[in-house]
Amino acid sequence: MLTALARTATRRPLTVMLLWGLFLLLGFGLGTGVFARLSDNVPEVPGTESESAARYLEEMDPAGSSVTGVVAGTPVTDAGLRAEVERAVADVREVAGVAAVPDPYATPGMIAEDGHALIVPVTLEGGLDDDAEERTLDAAAERIREIDAPDVHVSGGPLLGLQMGERAQQDVKNAELISLPVVLALLLVVFGGLRSALLPLVVAVSGIAGAFLALFLFSEVTDISVYAIQVTTMLGLGLAVDYALLMLVRFREERRTTEDVVEAVHRTVAAAGRTVLFSGLTVAVSLTGLLVFPSVFLRSMGLAVAAVVVIDMLAALTLLPALLVRFGGRIPPAKTPRNGEEEGRFFARVARFAARRKVAVLAVTVPVLLVLALPVPGMRIAVGDARQLPADSEARQLQDTVAGHFPPGTGVSPVVVVARPGTDDATADRIRALGPGATTRELPGGGAVIEIRPPGEADGAEATALVERVREVRGDAPVEVTGTAARLVDFREMLAERAPWAALTVLAGIVVLLFAFTGSVLLPLRTVVTTLLSLAAALGVVVWVFQDGHLAGLLGAEGLGALSLTAPPLIVAIAFGLAMDYELFILARMREARLRSGDDQEAVVTGLSRSGRVVTCAALLLAVVFAAFMTGGFSPILQIGLGLTLAVLIDATVVRMLLVPATTALLGRHAWWAPRPLRRAHERFGVREEQPGPPREKVPSGV
Repeated sequence: MLTALARTATRRPLTVMLLWGLFLLLGFGLGTGVFARLSDNVPEVPGTESESAARYLEEMDPAGSSVTGVVAGTPVTDAGLRAEVERAVADVREVAGVAAVPDPYATPGMIAEDGHALIVPVTLEGGLDDDAEERTLDAAAERIREIDAPDVHVSGGPLLGLQMGERAQQDVKNAELISLPVVLALLLVVFGGLRSALLPLVVAVSGIAGAFLALFLFSEVTDISVYAIQVTTMLGLGLAVDYALLMLVRFREERRTTEDVVEAVHRTVAAAGRTVLFSGLTVAVSLTGLLVFPSVFLRSMGLAVAAVVVIDMLAALTLLPALLVRFGGRIPPAKTPRNGEEEGRFFARVARFAARRKVAVLAVTVPVLLVLALPVPGMRIAVGDARQLPADSEARQLQDTVAGHFPPGTGVSPVVVVARPGTDDATADRIRALGPGATTRELPGGGAVIEIRPPGEADGAEATALVERVREVRGDAPVEVTGTAARLVDFREMLAERAPWAALTVLAGIVVLLFAFTGSVLLPLRTVVTTLLSLAAALGVVVWVFQDGHLAGLLGAEGLGALSLTAPPLIVAIAFGLAMDYELFILARMREARLRSGDDQEAVVTGLSRSGRVVTCAALLLAVVFAAFMTGGFSPILQIGLGLTLAVLIDATVVRMLLVPATTALLGRHAWWAPRPLRRAHERFGVREEQPGPPREKVPSGV
């Protein structure tokens, strides 16, 4: 298959490049329309109680969503300011789609006790479609911002999601502006030539276009999270560079033995292309675990990221060979080692050291990784609020202003209890007694809404405990709980219930693919264990930094007491896939060396010496990409970025350079063992490297 693909790409390179050019135009034209469709409804899980109650409210509650304006920085008793606020309130009430705007001067709790801030809440009508709601939000927010005061901010509700989407778009642009020049500079160092360095970036840009287009297409059928843009773009950019780097390094090696560019491309695709194919498949399989969860967010992220991985893989296997046919003749071959000089000497020495001192290496590295992983059992997740945004964002400024002028708990989303028709008064009274100041609002049809404001944060321990308490005291009454805290409780239960099945799905897929690639049963198991070690270590550091607050200030963040509920599942899924990526880079070279020499121990050294430079460079480039996305200051992306950066670096250094050769040497010839029935199945159905024949001697030009 790969040979046919390579011949097609090399036979009609201009056609292939034209098709990819059209794809780029489509991705950066149509695909960027996804920025207007982003959603912040991450914790919603179809089929849960909180989601059922929310849908009931959408149908029955005449009041819709709400946003909040805050005016501060000057005494609210100032006559000029009061007149400005009253005019603004009157104007906002006339905006189509606005249901209510209370007078802050006549409503208790709307004016700060220090007299230097006031709140203007705006409630929208229920049943507005997306376009009408957006027009209403824009008009109401713009009018409030026209109030002449030092600090005027508007956010909350659906407006918060729009602001996060705008921030996501800006962060992606900034990250690309930072990462692409740095990646180009590093590629120039690696290859020593501009032409070689530019080709991976062409593939990377194709990956970014693919990310936008995939997300846009998925937005037609499901919600796309505000986090999806950064995550898919950073992964699409990083993997594209990784795959192109692997192919280019192999192409330059093949150029040492033939001046025929087309033949060198064919040999490259036959060898490195197979690794790219299986790498893309393993990363995609690692992300299928997200499809096990009923969460729309997790499923859409799994589908979108897997689609981007496949696009990167196809670009490396079709676009890059076409580019190499057209421009590869000017790319110099890799330098031939001098007489007696070993190729990849540094990595060969590391591999020999780890193989000789295998027990000592394991005795040192494994405990270190386990120590880094110690914070993981204490990990907590939360929905989060505007504190996750950078300090210069409007939503964050509004929250900080409210926190600085009003009592704790002001503006905190309540626990929403939906008492459907048939709920008895005694049950409603017991629920209201759970929180002081509980309010009740009647619904059409005989139902009611009871809102209880929890102490602390909307998704804190007190709020989630309140949700559990309501569900205990309601008995058999037709009562459901929704709101931020209830959605978090349901999301946690969903994770706990489905996580084992997700892990089983991923591990089974990975073991099957690695067995098909290596013909071994033990190597896939060893790979899974060592990968989980590096993954746990990276996740432990993320918990230590962003949950506990250690060194968070260095990243422009703060300890929030919990991780964003988006971070752990995405870090685990993506980092696991990336680890398989580098494992395959090394195993491919080990297998080649073993098939050539039959020496198991020397295959370990040769495999690492041939792949160590590629793995190290690829990890460094990927870390640069992830780090660039950490410059935006959005806490969930900071968490994901740091987790993936650490996972990549730990895996490419400690695990792949030390644990892999040590454990492979410890297993010895048993590393490639498989039971006889499986060995026969692999011989019949498994994947074996194509042998393109012995390298031809270079023919001097003109002969």
